[in-house]
Amino acid sequence: MSASHELEKFGPVREWLRGLEVFVGPLARFEPSDAPAEPAELFLDWLKLAVEAGVPEPHAMTLSTLGEDGRPDARILILKHVDLRGWQFATHANSPKGCQLANTPHAALTFYWPLQGRQVRVRGTVKPESPEQSAADLLARAPSARAEALLGRQSTHLDSLEQRDRDLNEALDRIESDPDIISPHWTLYTLEPGEIEFWQADKGRTHTRLRYTRSDPHSPWDRHMLWS
Repeated sequence: MSASHELEKFGPVREWLRGLEVFVGPLARFEPSDAPAEPAELFLDWLKLAVEAGVPEPHAMTLSTLGEDGRPDARILILKHVDLRGWQFATHANSPKGCQLANTPHAALTFYWPLQGRQVRVRGTVKPESPEQSAADLLARAPSARAEALLGRQSTHLDSLEQRDRDLNEALDRIESDPDIISPHWTLYTLEPGEIEFWQADKGRTHTRLRYTRSDPHSPWDRHMLWS
């Protein structure tokens, strides 16, 4: 049986996708002229509204990095902190994304809150934080997450689920006997942005886009609207 024949059970996929409703709403409103000078403030305003609207996992974001082969890579992570310096997330330094950031310390973050029809895109340079800050981030996590970090096997081949459960239980035992144990490779990163875009959907497809840019972390932000 050919691969194309196997897909026939899904029917006309193009027409099916075209028929799915988008921007169901009620959509939020956005007036760029009212936006604050500091984009982190606007981001936190939008995030707070997403939380209040009941958006599932509103602090989830897509982290996009560049592989050593020059091809893009992406995955979903949880935002850990935002301040005037940047957006923070954490991972094992020996994971694929950790290695990619070590090789090319630039990345992009994408947030999407469909209930409001909003998306935020953040691009910039990624810098590791101190070992002390990274350790504090790890110690604040659930024991199961800390056990995964201790093993340090993210994205490596797994022979069986039984092996996974056995090794994780052993790591949990280590944490129970030594509550302060950490992985020295666990790293907290800060993405210092040079470009941030706020995107507000419109049912008529006349979307509103506002982009903040600056040349270096010490420069004031410039703002300009974009065609949708």
